[in-house]
This record gives sequence, C-alpha cells and structure tokens, in this order.
Amino acid sequence: MDVAVVKYSGEDTGRKVSLSSDVFGIEPNDHAIYLDVKSILANQRQGTSKSKERAEIKGSSKKLKKQKGTGGARAGNIKNPLFRGGGRVFGPTPRDYSFKLNKKVKDLARKSALAYKAKDNSISVLEDFDFEAPKTKQYLALLNALSVQDKKTLLVLAENKQNVVLSGRNVQRTKVITAEQINTYDVMNADKVILIESCIEKISQLLNKQ
Repeated sequence: MDVAVVKYSGEDTGRKVSLSSDVFGIEPNDHAIYLDVKSILANQRQGTSKSKERAEIKGSSKKLKKQKGTGGARAGNIKNPLFRGGGRVFGPTPRDYSFKLNKKVKDLARKSALAYKAKDNSISVLEDFDFEAPKTKQYLALLNALSVQDKKTLLVLAENKQNVVLSGRNVQRTKVITAEQINTYDVMNADKVILIESCIEKISQLLNKQ
C-alpha cells in the first residue's frame, strides 16, 4: 500500500512511501483488539476502592433486642448491614485488575488496529520535521495544514523529539508518542493516525520481531 508523503506545512512532496503488508495489510483480528484494549484499560485502574464491612465498623456488638416476640425482624447488633451506618455487604476491596496478555497477541492486536486505519484511509505520512522550540501555536498550525484540527489525532514519531511532544501536550484531542510506545487503544481511539516517515520502518521491525 502506497501513501503520499506530505510536508508539515501541508504541501505534497511528490514522493510516496510503501506501507508493509505484514503490518498494515493483514486481515484484522477483532478478538485480539478486544483483549489488548481490555488489558490496557484494566492496567490503568487504580483498584483502591474500599468500603467497611460488618467486622470493620466501630460500634457495640451487644444484641439490640431479644430474638423472638417483638413482632419485628431479628437483629444481631448495631453493625447490621440493614441499619444506617452499618457495614456493607460484599463491598469493594483493594485489588489488582491487570492481567497478562501474550506478546504475540499484543503484536497481532496492534497490527490489526493499524490495518483497520489503513483500510479506512485514516493514515497520513509526514516528512521528518522538528520544532526549534516548544510552541503550541506551531502544533496547531500543523493540524490546520493537514485539515485534522477537528479530529482526534495520534502523531507517531520515530524518536522522542521533546519540542514536538511539548508543543502538542496541551492540545485537546491529540496525542504524541514514539514508535516504541504505539499501542492498540491509542490507534483505535484516534480518527487520524499521522506517521512520521522515518518511524514506519521502526514500526514494522517492532511488530515483526520473532
């Protein structure tokens, strides 16, 4: 699959780059995408929710009333979950929500996500560039030049260029990452994936490792 290479000013360079069919041309696997996205979101959960159960409530353990003959329901003590201020039944406790996913499944999921974007013509290739200084205005000008200012965008760099990263940090609906940081959730969440020309080979090498 050939994609035209454009300058960060939006002008066409007249060149085209070929996207690897081993990554961008595979048959997408929906279940692998589901598992990887689920894993990414689960790993982001803090898992610190906690509520007090009956044994942890401060209060007397004295039986409130006799067991029978009152005409009402039996009650053990003031910490009864049915009473105001009582313990919670089966409340949340701190836990780890993360789970292991095989590397080959992760690689397949990332390839599938990129293949979907390639099929939808949602991938643009940008000529290598860098900013002289971190400026949000320059990053906004880049998005306007590519006509993606109203879309969720993912810019993938070949290497960490701090000026570009800092320029796009405060821009809503956009994210800047390197080829090593590419993941299924970010790709699927973006309306437009913008690849720097030099990162394409890195992505292919990263996802085709044996």
